[in-house]
Amino acid sequence: MRCPYCQNEDLQVLDTRTSDEGDSIRRRRRCNDCDKRFTTYERIELAMPVIVKKNGSRTEFEPAKLRGSLMLALRKRPVSADAVDTAIHRIEEKLLSSGEREILSGQIGELVMRELKRLDKIAYIRFASVYRSFEDVAEFRDAIDEVDLERAAANKRKDSLPK
Repeated sequence: MRCPYCQNEDLQVLDTRTSDEGDSIRRRRRCNDCDKRFTTYERIELAMPVIVKKNGSRTEFEPAKLRGSLMLALRKRPVSADAVDTAIHRIEEKLLSSGEREILSGQIGELVMRELKRLDKIAYIRFASVYRSFEDVAEFRDAIDEVDLERAAANKRKDSLPK
């Protein structure tokens, strides 16, 4: 850190306070050379990983694209906006917590499919059909069977709970 007035690096911290929200720290500083005072703020900066596409190109993560993909799959389905926001937040948290600087677009697609499967089975099938490039009816049937197996397993677990 340098003094904004004289560029000297010899600074003294006079006061430190946490913001009301707790997401930043305010520091009052004094330059030991020119004796001028100034304020600095420290905030957490989390960087989303860069997305590596199938063709090898790299692009910044765009939450709007993620939302658009989810909304397209969920079009005319009874899923609340809050549920979509929660799903997006979970995906973003997984990306941030991965600690990776780069992530393959396919990994994001898998995260989206996992969230759609949780939100709405029809939307999951819609997204999977495009994402996995289904070529024939058998691939649709396999995806539907996968959803049916999971639902049957969930019902079996529910039925086995003591009443």
